[in-house]
Amino acid sequence: MIKNKAICTLVLSIFTAGAVFAAKPVPAAKKTPPPASVAAISGFTAADMPYDVGGAALLRWPVNPADTPDTVYTVYTSTLASGGWVKADEFAASANIGKDVDMPFWAWDGSAGEHALKVELNSFFGEVPPEASYHFRISSSEKGKLAAESLPVEMTTKGNWFRLDRLNNLVLLVVIIIVFFWAVSHAKRKGLFIRRIAGLDAIEEAIGRATEMGKPIFYLTGTQPMSTISTIASTLILGEVAKKVAQYDSYIKIPHYDPIVMTVCKEVVKQSYMEAGRPDSYREDHNFFVSQDQFSYAASVDGMLEREKPAAVFFMGYFSAEALLLAEVGATNGAIQIAGTDAEGQLPFFFTACDYTLIGEELYAAGAYLSGEPMLKSALKVQDFGKLVVMLSVFFGIIAVAIGAKMHWDSLVHVILNMFKAY
Repeated sequence: MIKNKAICTLVLSIFTAGAVFAAKPVPAAKKTPPPASVAAISGFTAADMPYDVGGAALLRWPVNPADTPDTVYTVYTSTLASGGWVKADEFAASANIGKDVDMPFWAWDGSAGEHALKVELNSFFGEVPPEASYHFRISSSEKGKLAAESLPVEMTTKGNWFRLDRLNNLVLLVVIIIVFFWAVSHAKRKGLFIRRIAGLDAIEEAIGRATEMGKPIFYLTGTQPMSTISTIASTLILGEVAKKVAQYDSYIKIPHYDPIVMTVCKEVVKQSYMEAGRPDSYREDHNFFVSQDQFSYAASVDGMLEREKPAAVFFMGYFSAEALLLAEVGATNGAIQIAGTDAEGQLPFFFTACDYTLIGEELYAAGAYLSGEPMLKSALKVQDFGKLVVMLSVFFGIIAVAIGAKMHWDSLVHVILNMFKAY
């Protein structure tokens, strides 16, 4: 009995101790405080880029004075169709300031207190449909850690019918048109003076000499296609030369490098013979195709010059390495040679081997000089007027910018530079 009582007492003690230990309070685990909320970027707006066809967006937001050199802005864009954000750009906080936007002062009023960014949507979503909606958001970070973020904003693209940023070009075009029509009217009433070009005055002498000697005249239009300005100028000169050839009843041969140029020159020569009243003297073999290989053409024409020994040779148009090869043979045979080209690298060879050489723009002026057409002479005068305006503008612009920089008149310098810039 005593033994059983002792066993019961021991069991009771064990349960009592367990209850005591179970009731002892356990210290609570330390709780991690929630992360601080990311600062918001306020004032962020997105709008259609002005003065374009509707394929870009203009984002603007105030400059944050708390930004450091380590602050980096990231721009994201999205559409409902894309279903996610696409990184559009990433730049330092010191970049893309409003006053640095490449637009003239009359079309843009940006300040140093804002960011301004142009986003080309075609680069991310392909061809942008009209009236399409896009979403944008930006975030700033420092050393890879997110610092601030904006709420998403929405914008809709649209096409603009007028480019205000190119207003200076429009004004210049209007001035040129007014001057052109004035020049045409003045040329018809009183005529316009064009300075004497010795090489063109010698054309009649060269054709007269060929007629007296009974030898042909060779005319080369160069080695460029019909779309080249020098070739177009050459065909204008050919028309006047062919007209004088028809009047003197001489014979002209025009070997061609390009078949399209040959076709055009056939019509030009035929028209010149008709205007001279000698359509019966026109022959289809005045113009003929030789070769479209540069040196094959040069070798073939050299052979003709050596065999037929013409009295006059005209080189009018664009020439390259074949220039001296052709001009040297004509000079050796004693022909009067008149050249004209806008290829600066070939001018020394023509100076050496030819009697007269038209330099650069003299080739373009030759057609108006020979024909005396009021329309052509007016176009020539308008070009001269444009050159005069540009030279005077550059001269006085340099002086004004220099004075403005010296006196720290930044606004004046900005206005002048915008006026001269081609947007």
